[in-house]
Amino acid sequence: MGHHEKWTQPEPMWRENLRLPAFEALKENKQTEVTVVGGGITGITTAYLLAKEGRQVTLIESDVLLNGTSGHTTAKVTAQHGLIYNELLKHFGEESAALYYQAQMDALQTMENLITKHKIDCEWEKEDAFLFSTTKQGAHKLEQEYEAYQKLKIEGAIGDEVPFDSDANRTLLMTNQARFHPVKYLKGLVDEFIRLGGEVCEHTKAVDVKEAERVHVRTGEGFTLTSDYVISCSHFPFYDGKGLYFSRMYAERSYVIAIEPEKAVPPGMYISIDEPKRSIRTADYNGTSVLLIGGESHKTGQGVDTSFHYRALEEFASETFGIKQKLFQWSAQDLTTLDKVPYIGPITRNNHRVLIASGFRKWGMTNGTLAAMLLRDYVMREQSLYHELFKPARFKADPSMKHFLSQNFDVASHLIEGKLELVADRPETLDKGEGMVVQWKGERAGAFRDEEGKLHVLDTTCTHLGCEVEWNNAERTWDCPCHGSRFAFDGSVMEGPADRPLMKLAVEDEKDIPVQLEEDSNGNQNQI
Repeated sequence: MGHHEKWTQPEPMWRENLRLPAFEALKENKQTEVTVVGGGITGITTAYLLAKEGRQVTLIESDVLLNGTSGHTTAKVTAQHGLIYNELLKHFGEESAALYYQAQMDALQTMENLITKHKIDCEWEKEDAFLFSTTKQGAHKLEQEYEAYQKLKIEGAIGDEVPFDSDANRTLLMTNQARFHPVKYLKGLVDEFIRLGGEVCEHTKAVDVKEAERVHVRTGEGFTLTSDYVISCSHFPFYDGKGLYFSRMYAERSYVIAIEPEKAVPPGMYISIDEPKRSIRTADYNGTSVLLIGGESHKTGQGVDTSFHYRALEEFASETFGIKQKLFQWSAQDLTTLDKVPYIGPITRNNHRVLIASGFRKWGMTNGTLAAMLLRDYVMREQSLYHELFKPARFKADPSMKHFLSQNFDVASHLIEGKLELVADRPETLDKGEGMVVQWKGERAGAFRDEEGKLHVLDTTCTHLGCEVEWNNAERTWDCPCHGSRFAFDGSVMEGPADRPLMKLAVEDEKDIPVQLEEDSNGNQNQI
């Protein structure tokens, strides 16, 4: 890498120039009626809806509000979740597939109602959503999906043109969807939540749950929140409760760039269904129309050099729209369940005091809002049409068993491969800002040299179930290929299911690192 300008974590466009309220960490033991864990769209909406029902709610977030998946979204509000409806018809039947669509549209309508009611200025725009194919096989899949639309009475149309240069040969339209500014929207809900008497604690990490007469959440600082209900909205459930969620979901990274295009921006939101997938939508930034282009999904910890993914998106943007200016780049992590339907409800069949919401794939805006509506109903002991479809305890033999076996075979292979990997690189070769897997005292280790030249050496064994983490160059994180845990360069946990940091092996200044020498065939000593 050599000399370079100071690196900064890729930041999403949504947080730029926005003053968000700041909240103190929890500093004492506390009693409340409902504890909500997680400060994204699901947690904030759930907390707001329950406060509106008169419940005493405390919302806790390990970092700051809206800095996780909700802050890193492309912010499409749509029921068009890729090629999902044909699949749902096959695996769940017509009634459940229709309920899935109805649930997403109910969530969209709820968001629109809240925006109108509270006069939230969040750039809400109704827009059509399109899937498009670039191959014969993809076109056939779109035809099948359209047949599912017709069977389920989903408003849509099949076509063959997109309004930009592309190899598209077929399109599938879903009308009356929306896009918006997620952080402005959720800031409006946070303001309402506080006005209703809700309490927010940032920098408050939930680490464990103990159940007695009431439910106790222990924080990283050793304080306890005691409540009647605990709701985990923390992306990956912070508490497993014997639900084995790490074996029932897999994590994917995906990437987004925001550009000012040279060509006119097409109306609508577009996603290609063939590889490499591309997501395209417009947004407003400082009064200018910009394009958000996403894609390049891969399982966490299993990608090529992650900088490659941003470059691939830039090449596509440059060829298709031209780039006047690249404004932002960021990435997101998404969780997918065995059957692609989110888990929303009691953490296990018999435990109705600990509720979870997870596994939204890339569709967190409608699914997060839907989850909040269902979680509110559970706490208020009201029945919902949708509870059965989304309950976490469900198990559909097809496709769940097939996906469970393939997912966990993948985990097993990474576990074994990581342990057997032979590593030649040594930490002395690292420039400032570089990280990699190295050999350290004869063992596999992870090393990163920070901007001051200090070397951080970590045990690369994930603290969740012992897989070997890999270096993510674009985000400067250690990512686990087995269950999607992510750690900062210093080993601290950024994303579960791991809840303990990677073990530090050494932190050394450049001048402290011994130079290793070896003799060549002439007896001369050379640095290695």
